[in-house]
Amino acid sequence: MKLNDLHYSKGSRPTAKRVGRGPGSDLGKTAGRGHKGQHARSGGYKKVGFEGGQMPLQRRIPKRGFKAPDTATYEVRLDTLGKLSGDVDLATLKEAGVVPRQARKAKVIASGELTSVVTLKGVGASAGARQAIESAGGSVAK
Repeated sequence: MKLNDLHYSKGSRPTAKRVGRGPGSDLGKTAGRGHKGQHARSGGYKKVGFEGGQMPLQRRIPKRGFKAPDTATYEVRLDTLGKLSGDVDLATLKEAGVVPRQARKAKVIASGELTSVVTLKGVGASAGARQAIESAGGSVAK
């Protein structure tokens, strides 16, 4: 068998409709587009969501609220914090790749075990995380 011998199985691929090829083809004259109107024209279409000139749904519904993407507070787990040691601030977390570069706030949450001594500066901490950091010998500065 060669590549030029390969063929699809008979009946697996229907033949394409050849439109506009005379009255004997059943798709001659108007080529299945009907008479006149927007859809009979070349380029005739309605954009997605078009409601015939009525104010579309996405514009009728009132818009509420806004959350700027750079105001998000990123959560840092205790076991992730345990990989760092010494003074930890937002810049340290960014350099270590724990929070993204555009982060403006970070907060340590009590999830996992903390083994190293860590001093937090300028980073928030939940009550449970604060207790875990202090019990490991570290501190949380505001």
